[in-house]
Order: sequence, then C-alpha cells, then structure tokens
Amino acid sequence: MEQRGRDPADTRDPRNQYPAELMRRFELYFKSPSTAKPKVVRDVRSDSIGHLVNVRGIVTRSTEVKPMIAVATNTCDQCGAETYQPIQSSSFMPLVMCPSQECVTNKSGGRLYLQTRGSKFIKFQELRIQEHSDQVPVGNIPRSMTVYASGENTRIAQPGDHVAITGVFLPLLRTGFRQAVQGLLSETYMEAHSITLMNKTEDDELGNNELSAEEVRSITEEGFYDKLAGSIAPEIFGHEDVKKALLLLLVGGVQRAPRGMKIRGTINICLMGDPGVAKSQLLSYIDRLAPRSQYTTGRGSSGVGLTAAVMRDPLTGEMTLEGGALVLADQGICCIDEFDKMADADRTAIHEVMEQQTISIAKAGIMTSLNARCSILAAANPAYGRYNPRKSIEQNIQLPAALLSRFDLLWLIQDKPDADADLRLAQHITYVHQHLRQPPTHFTPIDMKLMRRFISLCKKGQPVVPEALADYIVAAYVEMRKEARVSKDTTFTSARTLLSILRLSTALARLRMMDNVEKEDVNEAMRLMEMSKDSLQADKSSNTRAQRPADLIFSLLRELATEGVAARHGACGVVRMAEAEQRCISRGFTPAQFQEALEEYEELNVWQVNQARTRITFV
Repeated sequence: MEQRGRDPADTRDPRNQYPAELMRRFELYFKSPSTAKPKVVRDVRSDSIGHLVNVRGIVTRSTEVKPMIAVATNTCDQCGAETYQPIQSSSFMPLVMCPSQECVTNKSGGRLYLQTRGSKFIKFQELRIQEHSDQVPVGNIPRSMTVYASGENTRIAQPGDHVAITGVFLPLLRTGFRQAVQGLLSETYMEAHSITLMNKTEDDELGNNELSAEEVRSITEEGFYDKLAGSIAPEIFGHEDVKKALLLLLVGGVQRAPRGMKIRGTINICLMGDPGVAKSQLLSYIDRLAPRSQYTTGRGSSGVGLTAAVMRDPLTGEMTLEGGALVLADQGICCIDEFDKMADADRTAIHEVMEQQTISIAKAGIMTSLNARCSILAAANPAYGRYNPRKSIEQNIQLPAALLSRFDLLWLIQDKPDADADLRLAQHITYVHQHLRQPPTHFTPIDMKLMRRFISLCKKGQPVVPEALADYIVAAYVEMRKEARVSKDTTFTSARTLLSILRLSTALARLRMMDNVEKEDVNEAMRLMEMSKDSLQADKSSNTRAQRPADLIFSLLRELATEGVAARHGACGVVRMAEAEQRCISRGFTPAQFQEALEEYEELNVWQVNQARTRITFV
C-alpha cells in the first residue's frame, strides 16, 4: 500500500528504512582467551564493570525462556508506512505519531500501532549462579550473581549444573520510579557471551567424547568388576562388597514402563553401621564421582529443602517453584548423611521419590508433579549409636518398614575387634596419612575421569531378563520369603526385594555391556543381598565354634532332603543336583565350595552321587 503511493526517487526517513538488527541473520559473541583464569563470583568487583570476565559457579535457578523484543515494527493507520524502532535497553517508549513524509506534509496525524508479526523477538533467559562451596572464605556464605542469557546461549544450563560463563559485567540501569527508589546504588548483572558446562571437581569441560575401543578393552579385561569396585575410594580400606554395591548404584538398573505403569530402574542403598567405618567418606567420594549429584545431611535439610519450595519470582512477581536437593539431583544421585537423625516429618518427603520417582505438590495454588529420578544413597547410625548385638535387627535399625522396603540394599556394617584386620587397617590408614595416596595394590586404580566416561557408556545399555532365567529368579525369591518367615531376626522382605534383584542383575549386565542378563548376574545380585546382612549373621555363631562352608552346605542339603521326603511320603532322601546347587548359591556359597563339600561328604560315605552327577542320595 505504501509502495504504490510513493515515488521511487524519494529518499526515505531513516526510521522507515529496514534497521540492521532486522536484517542480521547471525549473532556475535566474544570468548575469553584460553589462558584467562576463571574468577570466583566474589572476585568480580567494580573494576570489572564493562569488561569481559570469566566466572565459574553452579546454577541455582533458571527461568523459562521468554521472547524479548529487539526491533518494534509500527504501522500507520493513515498512510500505511512502516516505522522500525530498534530497542537497546530494558524498557522503551513506543512511538505514537507517524514520522513518514506523507503524514508530516498532509498533517494527517496518523497513529502508529505495534505489529507483532513484523517485529523481531529474541530468546531471553535469566540464570542465577552461586560460587562453589570450596571457594567460600571462612565464616562467609556463598555469593550469587544474576546472568542474562539471550539467543543461542539459552537452554544450555539447568539448575544443578556446574558452568563457566564468559560475559560482560554491567550495572542494571533502572528508569522512572524504580530509579528514584534505588538512589545512587545500582544492581549488577552479567550479559552472557559463552556458557560452558564443566566437570564438578576438575577444571576441564564436561567430556562428551566417546571412549575409544582400546580404552574400553583396557577397562574390561579379566576381573574388571573387582577392579572397578576397587577404584571407588581406593584410600578407604576394605568394604569390597559395599564398593561393588556403590558401583551398581552409579550404573543403575533398567527402567521398565508396562502400559503406563512405571517400575523404577534407579538403585537406592542405605549404609548403616557403627561410627568410624568410613560411611561419610564413601558418600562424599560418590558425590564427587557422579556427574550429577547433591550432598545433604539429615539435620541440615528440611522436607521443603529436599523436595520443592514455593518462592515469589523477583522478575515477574508471580509464585514459582524452587527445586530442592532431590529435584536438582534428577537423573543423578542424592547423598543423605546422618539419615537416622532426620525428623520423621521430613523423612516422609522421601517416600514418594524413592518409589514413584516424582514429587507431587499442591501449595499456594500450584498443583504439579516434579521429576526426581534420582538414586538415594543414605548413611545412618544404628538406634543406640553402635550396633547392639543383644537387640534384634528391627530394634537396632528403628526405621519404618515402608522406608526400609524402598532401599534395594541395606548394608549393616559392624566394627568388630579382630587382631589381623585391625593391624592391616591401622597400617593402611598411617600409609595414607603419610603419603596422601593409597598403598600399592596388585592393580592400578582407574582414573576418576575415565571411570565417569565408562559409567556413562554403560548407562546406554538396555539389557533384558531372558525367559530361561525367570523361573530361577522366582524360585530364589520364594526361598528368601520362606527364610524370612522361619527366622524371626531378619529384615523386612517384600515383593520389592524381587524387583531389587532384577535391578541389580540388569545393572551387572550393563556393566558387562551385554544385552541379556545371565545367571551369574542374578547369583551376584543375591550374593550382595546376603552379604549385606552377613556382618550380623556371623555374630550369632561367634560364641560357638565357627562352622566351615562344607558343614553349612551339608545342613542345607539335609534340610532339602527332608523336604523331599515329606513331599514324596516317605521315599529315601534323594536330592536333585541342580536344585541343591541353586539352593547353596542363593545362600551366598560359591559353586567351588559346593563341589568341595560334595566330594568331601562322598568320601565319608554320607551320600552317594550317581554316574551322570544329576542326583544325590543320602545313605
């Protein structure tokens, strides 16, 4: 309309010409030189205003991405002329009267109306970063800084990420009433030019590069399961099985979703033991090793701090949700120390997260469900400070059954005096204290960076349980339930225990990078479950003569034979070999120990084994 009514030779008003911002198809950012050292948030002071600075921190809050106007396009209702108004600051005064030559000459006084279709908007996001806890001086609280990200720098960082941000440090200039209230002081912000995700402990960028085939081969050599477990906190003496369980926690099982129902794949572990068995040290090591994790203590965290708090957004003034530790640890690990000292009201906040993997909220008019797909690693002391052997397991643990059943493994670690073990432990601790590294072992521990990359590679696998193994797992679970019914002094066994076995088995298959779960994986998962209570079971027989594995296997087979006699109404004691071996392995014995016991009692003529070695007959 405007083009038809004007002479091509006329010069246009500068405001009627296309501005450069509208025609530009690229964004220009500055990056700091690689030699520049990142600054701490509290070191960015007034001398940095207007300069390019590089800051490291952890993202605590990020708003949703909103459109911010960069060029306002107005159309005149009289002459149809388009007027462009580039906007540089945070606020602008819209044009009212048409500045085109036609309207000025005719004095028609055309009014301008904003055309959103013709205007240019850019993506805008506000981040808040906080300095690392290890950079905070004595007696201070962590400082934070506001970061404005626009264009392609948005949606890079989520709350909980460790980032290095390069940008220009600027004062926030307010206008109108706010400026009068503000007086001579000015708030500051950083205009982000480059946002890089970082690793938690080292100063390098988050490695997305794949492991080479040679590196994978070097890790997955013979006995790599023990080697990987030994590489977790190598400075801590012993706890081999606990470290294996923590390795499976890092890898995680496979999540299943049959027809909308969700069965979690994350593994939860509770370490309960006497004071001074390095529980907190293991927790802090896992917190450093995991790519995404949160560390909190029982007394220092409330139910709201763990789940989510309703906050008023300072930018828009509306009520928003601020994620707690469990939300920030989504797809990662949440380590909770001093779990037993947590208030009961706060502990109930964890129940939903541990099984449903979500946090449902109905507060201040906000009704929503947040994802919290995290593994929980808790450390606690028994109810009496130390484990009291005169009391039952339930009395010592004193945690509700609803919470205990949600833990896949409950490790009960006792600190029992033993001359040989105490000597080796003392030598280990003094060596670490002197040389600041673990004593030389038969293998070199895997580097933390390499381990992180290997675990992320393992997590991509989706192994399944084959049909052939299903019956074996079912039989093992039924046996465990029967044992729990017979024995009064055992922890709570429910259907969740069966899911725990499946999760641990799939985690072991992931570790071996296999597509199918094998029998060895199931046996190892059940062995870990047995070993978690082993430190307590040994205590029962400490006052009597210690029984050899062969004697225990004999009593197991005797029990199996009597069951068979009852079932077959008085037939002589015959036990199938496969059934006997399965029973022994599910109780934590190795196939080698089973064969040894078999041969020993066969020589004593207690039982006879047939030629095909499929049947054991008691004499």
